[in-house]
Order: sequence, then structure tokens, then C-alpha cells
Amino acid sequence: MVAALELYLDTDATRRIRVLWDALEAEGVQSLRSLLAQRHRPHVSLAVAPRFDPARVAEALAGTVVAAPLRLSFQHAGQFVGRVLWLGVTPTAELLAHHALVHDRLSRAGVELLEHYRPGRWVPHCTLSMRVPNTLMAAAVRRCLEVLPIEATVVGAALADHARNISHPLP
Repeated sequence: MVAALELYLDTDATRRIRVLWDALEAEGVQSLRSLLAQRHRPHVSLAVAPRFDPARVAEALAGTVVAAPLRLSFQHAGQFVGRVLWLGVTPTAELLAHHALVHDRLSRAGVELLEHYRPGRWVPHCTLSMRVPNTLMAAAVRRCLEVLPIEATVVGAALADHARNISHPLP
């Protein structure tokens, strides 16, 4: 399992993504809603690691507003290898700069981060499902396109390790 530094979305965007999770579930696609005793909430992960030490991360990010009130625009659906379905965020200069700042501080503090979330490789997204059955992928993507675009504002952040039932709010 992995731990993530998650950015949380405003009420309307969260509701719209949860409605999409329900629609996917109704079509036979397991969404993040049903994983890990429903601990997930719609989010965009800024950083991912095998494990986080909350005290070390808090020290590394001291003085940084991780939950900056960024505007996010979900404009497309995508798929990663392994049948992972997601909604894509338009990578604005402000979002990419915020991501780079957070990664720079964590890296300088020696926090081990997964390579595909590093600046220059990160694809900003909100995961919907971890394993869409191949026979249902086209229908799942169509369902996503029916709800786009979604405009959102970041309203919170936390270090989360859902498999271990850990969530540490961040400023």
C-alpha cells in the first residue's frame, strides 16, 4: 500500500464526483467509494510514498500552505496501465508551481517519494477506479464524459494512508 498527500475539493465538486462513483458502481465498476471501508474521499494527490512519517512531513512543510485555495478544472478522463480510471485536471502554472514547491520541500527533507508523482512526470488527476474490467472501460469513460467539466477549489489537505486508517490534516 501507499500513502499520499491529498488535496480535498469543495462541497459541490466532491458531491459530483461521489455521484459519478455511484454511477460507476451501478455499472459494475468498483470505485474508490467502495474500497477500504469507504475511507476515500475525492481528491488529487500531490505526493505519494510507500509510507509517510507525519512529523517529518509536517517539519518539511512548515510555513507552507499545502491546502492553497487552488482552482482545479477537471476536463478529461484517462486511464493508466492496470485499468486505473481517472478524471484529469488541467495542469495550470499555479498548480504545477505548488506541486513543485511541495516536492522540493519534501525531497530536501529526505522524504522518499514515488517517481511518477515527481515534477515533470506527475499527471494531476482524481482517481475514480483502481481496476476497471476491460469489458466495461468504454462505458465507464462515457459515464465520466457525461459529468465533465467539473470546476473545483481546493479546501483542505491531509496525509492519508487509507490501508492503515491514517489521516493527518495539513494546513
